[in-house]
Amino acid sequence: MTTTSTTGAAQKPRKWTSEELARTAIDVSTAVPRRHPVRLAVTILIALLLAASVAACAVNPNFGWETVGEYLFAPSVLTGIKMTLSLTVVSMILGTVLGLLCAMFKMSNMRFFAWLADLYLWFFRSTPLLVQLLFWYNFAALFPTLGIPGVWSVATNDVITPLTAAIVGLSLNEGAYMGEIIRAGLQSVDPAQRETAEAFGMSKRQILFRVLLPQAMRSIIPPTGNQVISMVKATAMVSVIAMDDLLYSVQTIYNENFQIIPLLLVAVIWYLVITSVLTVLQAKIERYYGRSERNSGYVPEAPQA
Repeated sequence: MTTTSTTGAAQKPRKWTSEELARTAIDVSTAVPRRHPVRLAVTILIALLLAASVAACAVNPNFGWETVGEYLFAPSVLTGIKMTLSLTVVSMILGTVLGLLCAMFKMSNMRFFAWLADLYLWFFRSTPLLVQLLFWYNFAALFPTLGIPGVWSVATNDVITPLTAAIVGLSLNEGAYMGEIIRAGLQSVDPAQRETAEAFGMSKRQILFRVLLPQAMRSIIPPTGNQVISMVKATAMVSVIAMDDLLYSVQTIYNENFQIIPLLLVAVIWYLVITSVLTVLQAKIERYYGRSERNSGYVPEAPQA
């Protein structure tokens, strides 16, 4: 630590001695934490309310906890979970690919491709996902056959099955949101990175996948993780087109035994488990891509004696 004189001629900064630094140091070990009685009272009140709520739910026979335990690992429920996870994975992969293409089109210098991307984003973000799923499920009402008339054709119902309608609807809807997420991530990278890569003679494809995307991942991963969790919950909408997902499986059971609340609790528990696992994975991926920022932190030098 140094000090200078404010009067007279300019003097060379003087270094503080270790004794002077010791006299000005603050002993934090003797500091007394500031008390917050109101904050403590509110914390205790909230904790008591939560405990009372949990206890009330646990002892309430209307929740049917025995029925919940009976059907929690039922084969049909487990099959529905597999379908939910499969739809999530496939739709997110296709949606990410569509989002990358949409982001590239929107950032393109060609106005037609930029306009096409804007049109895609406008339509699929402006219409409800449920309406899109119902549209694809009833696509045969508009076009009974697909193909080239007189050359080759196939019945639309043979192509647009409930599974196909679910994948197409979820993927197209997700692609619109992923397009904006990827575009924002790419634009967060310093433009000088692209210019430097071009100076080294790298192609546009190499610049995208070797320079821009790796650096943009820090901005892309957090919202993408939220989209994956949202996709898990959005798959519940495919139950309206008779897809055997998690929600449809429990609906089939409670339509037979009329235990609506317990079976809905089964679905809620599994959704909570799936989203909790995904949240942990998202945090690990964020730490992985954020390691460069942590490693580049500035550590100030200690005062010289």
